[in-house]
Amino acid sequence: MNSIKNVPARVLSRRPGHSLEAEREQFDKTQAISISKAINTQEAPVKEKHARRIILGTHHEKGAFTFWSYAIGLPLPSSSILSWKFCHVLHKVLRDGHPNVLHDCQRYRSNIREIGELWGHLHDRYGQLVNVYTKLLLTKISFHLKHPQFPAGLEVTDEVLEKAAGTDINDIFQLTVEMFDYMDCELKLSESVFRQLNTAIAVSQMSSGQCRLAPLIQVIQDCSHLYHYTVKLMFRLHSCLPADTLQGHRDRFHEQFHSLRNFFRRASDMLYFKRLIQIPRLPEGPPNFLRASALAEHIKPVVVIPEEAPEDEEPENLIEISTGPPAGEPAVVADLFDQTFGPPNGSMKDDRDLQIETLKREVETLRAELEKIRLEAQRYISQLKGQVNTLEAELEEQRKQKQKALVDNEQLRHELAQLRAAQLEGERNQSLREEAEKKASVTEARYTKLKEQHSKLIATHAELLRKNADTAKQLTAKQQNQEEVARVKEQLVFQMEQVKRESEMKLEEQSDQLEKLRRELEAKSGELVRVQQDLSRTEQSGSELSSRLDMLSAEKEALSSAVRQQEADLQAAQSLVQEKEAALSQEQQRHSQERAELQGRLADKESREQGLQQRLLDEQFEVLRRSAAEAERILQDAVGKLDDPLHLRCTSSPDYLVSRAQVALDAVSALETGHAQYLTSRSDASALVAALTQFSHLAADTIINGSATSHLAPTDPADRLIDACRDCGARALELVGQLQDPQAVQQAQPDRVRSPLQAILQLGQELKPKSLDVRQEELGALVDKEMAATSSAIEEAVRRIEPAHSCVLGAGHDEPGPPRQLRGETGGE
Repeated sequence: MNSIKNVPARVLSRRPGHSLEAEREQFDKTQAISISKAINTQEAPVKEKHARRIILGTHHEKGAFTFWSYAIGLPLPSSSILSWKFCHVLHKVLRDGHPNVLHDCQRYRSNIREIGELWGHLHDRYGQLVNVYTKLLLTKISFHLKHPQFPAGLEVTDEVLEKAAGTDINDIFQLTVEMFDYMDCELKLSESVFRQLNTAIAVSQMSSGQCRLAPLIQVIQDCSHLYHYTVKLMFRLHSCLPADTLQGHRDRFHEQFHSLRNFFRRASDMLYFKRLIQIPRLPEGPPNFLRASALAEHIKPVVVIPEEAPEDEEPENLIEISTGPPAGEPAVVADLFDQTFGPPNGSMKDDRDLQIETLKREVETLRAELEKIRLEAQRYISQLKGQVNTLEAELEEQRKQKQKALVDNEQLRHELAQLRAAQLEGERNQSLREEAEKKASVTEARYTKLKEQHSKLIATHAELLRKNADTAKQLTAKQQNQEEVARVKEQLVFQMEQVKRESEMKLEEQSDQLEKLRRELEAKSGELVRVQQDLSRTEQSGSELSSRLDMLSAEKEALSSAVRQQEADLQAAQSLVQEKEAALSQEQQRHSQERAELQGRLADKESREQGLQQRLLDEQFEVLRRSAAEAERILQDAVGKLDDPLHLRCTSSPDYLVSRAQVALDAVSALETGHAQYLTSRSDASALVAALTQFSHLAADTIINGSATSHLAPTDPADRLIDACRDCGARALELVGQLQDPQAVQQAQPDRVRSPLQAILQLGQELKPKSLDVRQEELGALVDKEMAATSSAIEEAVRRIEPAHSCVLGAGHDEPGPPRQLRGETGGE
């Protein structure tokens, strides 16, 4: 009977893949047992052996799929202790598990956040700790996904730290801030645990205290590495930036240093930690970052985990081993032998009739048992025939699969040839890409030079504007001087007219006097003639006449000299008037020449200024056009991802999609502002270029994440989300195309991109999990509806399977009536 019962198992053991299925089943069973023993509602620390098995399981399957498949089913909202121990196990899995665990945990960020927010709203001691612990786990996942150079265990060399920090001082600054945030979460958890221990007056040797203190071992390991890395990065920042700029960093580091030192000191004094971990001691004071030589005095804190003592583990029978026949069967056979032939040393009964009756009863019993065995054997034979038919069907299926594999092999060969051709094409594309990168680098260099020339042009333009202002001032001063000269000229003309009039008046007076003197001279000459005649007549009066003649001669000489003096004065006045006129004409010629020269220089400067202004406008539009072209390439790549079959494996959460869409909407507002500023003043396109660059990246990120989110969404929301992403990409491409055309820049409307982004945002909010929004009284109704839907789906599947199953049984067995009836009964069972 045992050999017959074991036949199906032996037949099944020959099926291909059975060993792998058994191994997988055994692995799932082991993981389920370990998870259930590690994460429970007992207020006791997680045993290391259970956590170790879970961690080994992640390395066995190269991920945390099995862990999360069981962890999702845990009733975490029902027990705060269960949630606390789940966070502890998850922390250990993140630190010591397979590297792919990080990416698997990223998919369940929303579940972790929901548990933390749920317990954060409740007044429960462990619930408050769970809220702080989930924030730490989310920070840890985000940090290590953003910086993959740092493993989840945070143990890297100084060379890897230098490489991860890079050479850009902004990246080093940002990395230091993120490590400060990381350390704040770790220290906040430790402070919360110690605060509850002080409140509850618990000690480290009690199970309740150990349950709270157990996760701090991983916190101590994380903090020791974070402290060392922040010291290294702070010294590097102080070597590149002034001390005043890093005052906030130093204050934050000093605060964390004192908190970490108190945490290590309190943990070192507890007996619970002394046998599990060797905690380092920090120096009395923080490092002096203002002194570069203090880096040599820094000692890296090292945490030592001593080897664990073997724990008393109860043996677990994870594999069921079939035993032989029960121990009572040989006794039954022995009793039957004794009843038939008597005891070995017993006396034979004399009554033959009694023996015959006994033998008859035994024959009947054996006959009934034989019939029972025959029926059981017949039933097993029918089962074996059914299994043989199943195996034959599987064999036929294997043959079909083999034929299909041959066809697939031929297709794969064809695809391999295509892939090789594609590889050659890829190599050519790689060379083209390298050439494009070289051209891009050359273009970038030209862009840099153009930017420098643009800066120089701006400076030259400003200098010319200042010189223009100075020239305008000088021209104004010259005009004022010219007006002054004109006034002086008028005054000189007026004075010259006065001099002319005066000279004419003097000339007339002198002419009159001269005429008068001439008349007097003529009168005197006549008188002299008369006197001479009288003299000739009267020689007697000779002496008197001689004296009178001398007097008249002297008077004549005096009058002649006076006339000569008046003529000299008149000539001097005329020469003075001529000199004044010559000087005035020279001054007028000089001022007219200076005025013409200044007007020519002003016209030249205005023409140069207009040329520079036009050149500035052209260069600003060229910068905008190149930025719009780069934005167009980014958006085209994002839109191409919507139809890329390789992108079907990428997934994203609705929460992340909502955040990306919201940031993209904010970028649209900035783009509108930059566009309005550029239309107001086209000599400065910096605001529009910056807003366009930010918008293109955020819009492309939103489109890609929208496509990734649609891969996990139901069909109708997924189609609407894909359509919204396509509409967003089309409108964004139309916008950047308009920004590349100088005639279409005025008609560009950035606001048209807002509506598809709002649609993506609304669909993302609709796809967010609504588990926290359901009220407690609605939860039962939802569960009932879900159970009813599941039951109806199962019944429908059964109705579809039963006709096919009956057809297979009818076609595969040509046995007579009783075996067919047995198969029916077996199927019914």
